[in-house]
Amino acid sequence: MQTPSIVLVTGGSRGLGRAAAVHLARAGHDLLLTWHSNEAEAQAAVAEVEAEGRRAVALRLDVGDSAGFPAFAERVRDVLRGWGRTQFDALVNNAGMGVHAPFAETTEAQFDALMRVHLKGPFFLTQALLPLIADGGRILNVSSGLARFSLPGYAAYATMKGGVEVLTRYLARELGARGIVVNTLAPGAIETDFGGGAVRDNLELNRFVAAQTALGRAGLPEDIGGAVVALLSDGMRWTNGQRVEASGGMFL
Repeated sequence: MQTPSIVLVTGGSRGLGRAAAVHLARAGHDLLLTWHSNEAEAQAAVAEVEAEGRRAVALRLDVGDSAGFPAFAERVRDVLRGWGRTQFDALVNNAGMGVHAPFAETTEAQFDALMRVHLKGPFFLTQALLPLIADGGRILNVSSGLARFSLPGYAAYATMKGGVEVLTRYLARELGARGIVVNTLAPGAIETDFGGGAVRDNLELNRFVAAQTALGRAGLPEDIGGAVVALLSDGMRWTNGQRVEASGGMFL
């Protein structure tokens, strides 16, 4: 995937998605960003991308509502047409939400919500967008360090991310004939507003994370933004079907 190219980042209005979008813009890519509930944040992210000299459009998408994916694909098609393109080059399945609950207390409603957003969503959104992804393009699915190591309270969330990692391998296998490279990026604990901003705002938790991390601190959104750019770069075109953890060496 050579620059300049067009990258679609779900959940690109805040947190890791926004950091990824800005880093991709700096690397010369144009952006399609999705947002769910805060249009002002989405437009601020668009402004950040445009400040880097690249084009950006923010589109509303509920990744937990697969019935809306065909209409979303048509909106993407319209944007591409306006940019003189028929396809985009890379999809980053990043959008998500968190639930922290002990296994014994996790409700079916919580489980189903996580499943729709983190597993069913990426599965069927990628399916809906496949005709719009260029041959030789990239798909990057965002997982979590919690799919490798276990911390109480994240059983349902990590189960979905484990499914995403399996999905990545199947996509890499089935889309190989089109030259589409598919990988998983698994961030460790990052200082964002995810999960109520606990890693960022809870000093005790932040210190715990730092103590368990080889590089001695919790991760920052910029750490993940840089990893996204690297994994989508042409230099990684022979890395396929892999899980890459960006955690600073957490729980080694």
